[in-house]
Amino acid sequence: MTSAPRDALEFPDSDRGFLEPHLPPRDGSAPESDLPFTTLTFATSLDASLALSPGARTVLSGPQSKAMTHYLRSRHDGIIIGVGTAVADDPGLNCRITGVGGYGKPGLDGQPRPVVIDPTARWDFSDDSKLFQLCREGRGLAPWIITAVEKPNAKKQALLEKYGGRFIPVKMLRTHTGRHQVDWPDLLVTLKSNGLNSVMVEGGGQVIKSLLCPLYMSLLDSVIVTIAPTWLGEGGVVVSPDRRFDEDGNAISAARLKNVKWYPFGEDVVLCGQIKLYD
Repeated sequence: MTSAPRDALEFPDSDRGFLEPHLPPRDGSAPESDLPFTTLTFATSLDASLALSPGARTVLSGPQSKAMTHYLRSRHDGIIIGVGTAVADDPGLNCRITGVGGYGKPGLDGQPRPVVIDPTARWDFSDDSKLFQLCREGRGLAPWIITAVEKPNAKKQALLEKYGGRFIPVKMLRTHTGRHQVDWPDLLVTLKSNGLNSVMVEGGGQVIKSLLCPLYMSLLDSVIVTIAPTWLGEGGVVVSPDRRFDEDGNAISAARLKNVKWYPFGEDVVLCGQIKLYD
């Protein structure tokens, strides 16, 4: 067994049992459908903000809930983020829990596949990007980039393929403002057909909000939210589903969770549940 790098994280067995009912099956089996097991997970402030402003890297999770997030990564085949998060954070998107591939265990067993939603293929990654550094060190997998561009830049494609990643062209919807909108059922079917039996959606704000719209929220098998004891204030990147209205035009609750469990992690609180579907 190889020694674990200095940035390895510990997540004790005593904390794992609580999460088990909200995670994909341990045997790696998939739901009996064309869709993978899909978990939505993110950290938020008391005023439902993910970040101080668009593109601003904002640390919310404490050390215990941060380790929990990495454990969740080890239990999913893939991690989905939006291109805005990739550009702003230069993320690693790997699992740093001791005993996972590259962290005290040879090979890449337990490392999730990063999946970046980049409709226009604008992410200007390079050989120095953290994702590829981790690939070279044997501590992570290269990303799959989901894009509406049929023929991405050849140099970018060559770099991706050098490390075992690739572009995956998919059709995307257009909003009334001209923005690209992910067709979540099509995307999730595509990911499962490519071998990802479970995925976790980590961010950013636009990706999370699009998945929480009434049309798509039924696709979620599990919701795990870390709530930090802080207010970020006005101007933050807020996660809030579109409002629903009843037959008389009155505003009603956009969404609600069921089978809810709360668990304290240091100063944070972790909320686990499932989407309660409305008639």
